[in-house]
Amino acid sequence: MQASMPHVPAPAAPPASLVDPGVTGDHELLCALPIAAAVVSRTADGTLGLDAWNPRFVETITGGNPHLDRCAILRAAADGPIGAFIDRFLEHPGTAPDEMERQDGSGVRTRYFRLKMAPLPDHEGRGRGLLSLVEETQERRAQQHLKDQMLQCSLTGLPNRLAFTDAIEAIASDPARAEGYAVLLIDLLRFSRINQSMGSVVGDELLISFASRLVGGLREGDMLARVGGNEFGILFSLKGGASDAIAAAERVARLIEEPFTLSDLDIRVDGAIGLALLDFGEDGEEIFRHAQFAVKQAKANRRPTLYEPEQAIAARRRFSIETELRRALERDELDLAYQPLVELETGRVTGFEALARWHHPDRGNIGPSEFIPVAEESGLILDLGRWAMDRAARTLASWDDAEGDALPLSLSVNLSAIQVARDDVSAMVDGALRAHRLGGERLTIELTESAIVQDPMRATRVFEQIKGLDANLAMDDFGTGYSSLAYLQRLPIDLLKIDQRFIKGMLSDADSIAIVRAILGLAHALGMKTTAEGIESCELATTLATLGCAHGQGFYFSRAVDARRALAFWRAREEMALREGRIDSSPARRVRHGR
Repeated sequence: MQASMPHVPAPAAPPASLVDPGVTGDHELLCALPIAAAVVSRTADGTLGLDAWNPRFVETITGGNPHLDRCAILRAAADGPIGAFIDRFLEHPGTAPDEMERQDGSGVRTRYFRLKMAPLPDHEGRGRGLLSLVEETQERRAQQHLKDQMLQCSLTGLPNRLAFTDAIEAIASDPARAEGYAVLLIDLLRFSRINQSMGSVVGDELLISFASRLVGGLREGDMLARVGGNEFGILFSLKGGASDAIAAAERVARLIEEPFTLSDLDIRVDGAIGLALLDFGEDGEEIFRHAQFAVKQAKANRRPTLYEPEQAIAARRRFSIETELRRALERDELDLAYQPLVELETGRVTGFEALARWHHPDRGNIGPSEFIPVAEESGLILDLGRWAMDRAARTLASWDDAEGDALPLSLSVNLSAIQVARDDVSAMVDGALRAHRLGGERLTIELTESAIVQDPMRATRVFEQIKGLDANLAMDDFGTGYSSLAYLQRLPIDLLKIDQRFIKGMLSDADSIAIVRAILGLAHALGMKTTAEGIESCELATTLATLGCAHGQGFYFSRAVDARRALAFWRAREEMALREGRIDSSPARRVRHGR
């Protein structure tokens, strides 16, 4: 502070002529205090005066430099903010602030002080107070050093995430600069494998080398930071908006293509690069999260990706759906709908496919195409699959009870490839059959080709266990996946379901009808039944029956309906078939199925 006190002559030691006889005790009292202190007062002409002080006070205001002019320092202080602070306190001792902070100097010579006033009894009608002066320079420097350490990566010497987001926010809060900047994040892929295979020392060397290479590619004014274990961030200015940001990301991608030579080995690294543009007034952490989201997208896209708000909104919706789906399963708020499986030759309903339905109290109907992928991604598909299996078996048993006999109907239940990979599927199916006293032949388990492709050996075991329960196996959406024909020959599959994309185009697309013919021929050769999905017209149903397809389902017959309407639909179709003579009315047509 080279200025800390109001104006009065201040000799090296206070001579007796300057100390009023009534206040001589002040000097002795001040000298006994362990802190820098002085007694200040208002003189008769309204100016501030210094009545007494201790040696620590002089030492503090001069910084221990005997060559500094104490009087000049005091005059400067009296004419500045310190004098105004003291004057206000003496004039309004009960309401004015009694403490202030003061900074003096600049750069490495900056000193920090805390001043505090306390009232003293008036002497001869003059307002008086005790001024204490505490230097906090060392504490402030220690705090700043600690803050610098907190804002720096100890390995690379780069700013860390906290410093990076602070810098982002500083620019985002400036309307003149905010929209001319972008954040670029780089996630080093497979870095953990390098650490595991070559050791953490080599991993650290790679991070340092990577940081050094990025520094070499920066433009003036760009900021590079290490924002995570194997993540780096760049805050840079733009000239051409989004296109400039993508171009910068591509430059960085080329920069890291060259291998790094570490421990006599050439190591190549890949990086997922995500970008986010700054908006005025946006929170720094929020912008950083936008870039992180773009990195996740970049991993899937395999190219630098710019944050798109619409994708983030969709991601937040998926997260919200995950949370609410978990709650819906706990509260049993989902239901099953049943779509008829119709024998194309006779028109009879031989079974139903059970399809999960979710009517959200606030969002309305949420389709399975939206919540099933969320369930698979989150692992909730295991709980959802068990619930669907039990509910379907319970429904089939309730239909039997309603009719007083085991109906000539089966139910098809879909299993996710995630279930096949993670769950004890045979135990789940067996438990549902036992709980509702059903035979396995009343149940068809539908799986997609991906369940086989992901882990053929496990899929084979699961399929054989399901067949051991006498249940049927169907391959759903056949023709759209990547399964080998060898799987069809080796696995105990009973039914192929032809994907609706081929069915809907049959009547107008020669390729589609050729594919359907080929699938039907393949199924016939392997002794498998067939079901066509997506039948929406009588012409399609007739054509498929002519081609030899056994069963069909689609809107032409019925949409998926609730359990009560499904049973009523079966009854109506049975009565129609009886009237038209397509089936006989003998009791033999109803066969008990293990109840």
